[in-house]
Amino acid sequence: MEKLKSAISQTLILSISQSNPQNLHNTCSSLHEFFNQLPQFHQMIEDLAHTNTSLCHKNEESALEFKLKGNNCFSNGDNSNALRFYTQALRVAPRDVDVMGKNLVATLYVNRAVVLQKMGLFLESLRDCNRALAICRSYSKAWYRRGKANTSMQNYNDAVCDLKVSLCMEHSLSGKRQIEGELKLILGQNNSEDFPPNVIKCKESDIHDQLQDIQLQCVETETKGRGMVSLTDIPQATLLHAEEPYAAIVSKNCRETHCHFCFNELPADIVPCSSCSMALYCSQLCQIRARGQDRQFHTKKHDIGFNLSSDLENYVASVTKAIDDGVNIKQHAEHKHECGVNWPIALPAVIVLAGRVIVKSIEQNKRFGESSTIVNLELCHNYLQLDPEAKLELHISSIVLMKCLHRCYGSDIPLTGDTISQCVLLLSQIKVNSMAIVRMRSADSIGPPSSAGNNTTSTVEQVRVGQAIYLAGSLYNHSCQPNIHTYFLSRTLYIRAIGFVTAGHPLELSYGPQVGQWSCNNRQSSLKEQYAFVCSCTGCSQINLSDLVINSFRCTNKNCLGVILDSSVADYEQQKINPFSRGLPLQVGRVQRDEVKKVASFLCEETGSTHRIKPGFCLSCGAFRDLEGSNAVVKKAEICIGRLEGLLDSGEWHNATLSNALRSLDLLKSALHPYNKKVAEAEDYIAQAFCLNGELQRSRDHCQASIKILEKLYGDDNIVIGNEMVKLASTQLFLGEHTVEESRNRISLIFSRHYGSHVDAIFPHLQFLYRSV
Repeated sequence: MEKLKSAISQTLILSISQSNPQNLHNTCSSLHEFFNQLPQFHQMIEDLAHTNTSLCHKNEESALEFKLKGNNCFSNGDNSNALRFYTQALRVAPRDVDVMGKNLVATLYVNRAVVLQKMGLFLESLRDCNRALAICRSYSKAWYRRGKANTSMQNYNDAVCDLKVSLCMEHSLSGKRQIEGELKLILGQNNSEDFPPNVIKCKESDIHDQLQDIQLQCVETETKGRGMVSLTDIPQATLLHAEEPYAAIVSKNCRETHCHFCFNELPADIVPCSSCSMALYCSQLCQIRARGQDRQFHTKKHDIGFNLSSDLENYVASVTKAIDDGVNIKQHAEHKHECGVNWPIALPAVIVLAGRVIVKSIEQNKRFGESSTIVNLELCHNYLQLDPEAKLELHISSIVLMKCLHRCYGSDIPLTGDTISQCVLLLSQIKVNSMAIVRMRSADSIGPPSSAGNNTTSTVEQVRVGQAIYLAGSLYNHSCQPNIHTYFLSRTLYIRAIGFVTAGHPLELSYGPQVGQWSCNNRQSSLKEQYAFVCSCTGCSQINLSDLVINSFRCTNKNCLGVILDSSVADYEQQKINPFSRGLPLQVGRVQRDEVKKVASFLCEETGSTHRIKPGFCLSCGAFRDLEGSNAVVKKAEICIGRLEGLLDSGEWHNATLSNALRSLDLLKSALHPYNKKVAEAEDYIAQAFCLNGELQRSRDHCQASIKILEKLYGDDNIVIGNEMVKLASTQLFLGEHTVEESRNRISLIFSRHYGSHVDAIFPHLQFLYRSV
């Protein structure tokens, strides 16, 4: 890309920098014509879009090499690496290759099933057997391994049927003796309890939370354009909206860890794409949904062909029917056009997402017999606000993407100035309207403290696993103090009210930064850079406690709780009070005025003064602090705290590091305001260190200190407080303290308010805590 950029003339670059949506087709056409004259451009497109140069092709030779490595590891008892090599072999194995009379992919699934069973992953082993049977239903070894997996799960009825089917299909005498031995062993145990077929257990259970009958309306606002409001009052915790994405893409950093369709964490029995080695899925259903259904190409070739009793025939039919249920599921086929080419790997995820949007519109137009045009999502864009460099990037990216798609779709995607300009605007729309799909991950497990080193708190963190376009979800405006909460189950977006919302009041979510998370100046900078608007929500236009204290210094007067601000923070806080400087009372945000008065009494005086905020001077008593010297103290302390944080992540730390961190915490407290977020973060790291060191009482004390500060920043019922309370409750549980029940109740209230009945699906680890309490 950089080589292409460097070849463009300054005249054309200037023209692009001055372009707008009305003349965009001219600059797109000019740049496209220029690129068409460059041999390096055509070579780049060849490398990106031609199947012969693909890095993600299926390859029989590579698959057999990985299979051999897996066999060797399994023979040596190295199950972990055997699993890894068999999975790698499955990623690159062509689906239509037979080796020694058996389909290679089916064989690999059975081999991996054996390893999974050895590792105690019985359900995963059974699923791999099902995948092998989906390819070859007469595969005796797959039925045998399925029987072994069902035996391990005590599904004895299914196990007996599996082994009987395997016995009928097995040709070798030694194989038949082995199966007969397994059958005698099971039948001799006399444990054939009546279990339903395990195939039903394998299906994912859907979790339902009923959408309430709330009338929502999209309206035009003076300051924020389109936005959503409710025509009726909305009670707290009401589920307002559920929506599937128009298009979605997995994050590049999660390609090897999360399903490329549903974005859930990949299990041990990963299912690769049937046509390329790039995409990975958590199940065969997700694979079919993402790529579309390929008819079972081996079913006729490897039909049953054996005389089975009527009972066994019915059993085989029930099992194979459950396996084939995916044929009739809803298919998105969003990945199909990406198989076997390099551009989905090489280009940024946002460009690949745009490709999926374009292809979806093309396919929909074909279905309804309409002409092919680039879809107009009817969403806002920020093209006019982009700097020259960003405009140039969008031009180049759009031309490259359209060229790659043209290779696949030909005349359905014409390469003209108009279509390329539509792609530019589409990319601009995606950049400001797409949502990050996140997963909540528990970084540590909750468990009994068998030794000092095993006492761990449960920490909850967000992981950005994907990016998606939600057409209706994009209509909700931003607020740094949102009244609705968004979360995801699989690909589905859910929106829930986190407080009582009166009829006609705007429904606003957070686009990322919130009050309590960042200071006002940092929130404003982030929103302007990413979304090209200056936020004017209540959190950014009215004084609130969090913005005053989050990055503030403490007063040099020990008896004063007042805040001292540096110039960057003071400038933004001054902007909040300037409109009210002519003798009018200062408007304070939703935090009570009394709380602000404790830390900034000067701002609450109704004397007609200008409420001037002076950097370095206390806003309650006027005392002065040397900010240069204080910043030096803070920087020194942060280095030490950062060292502890890094060592905690690696698991290699020493008591000396903890002692130094405690001294650094005292330094931070000597310079920073008691409610400063850096103090809360330092308390949290030290709490984790004490927990790992087995000093649970001290861990609990520092955890409580961190929570008290965060309550000042976020409020008492924010989801951040709920996450921190999980840490505290797990420590209280280990200590056997009765206060853990109070913590559990508070956690339940906070999480139910934000997630409703979905809380158990999003935070399954909480069930251990609840049961233990």
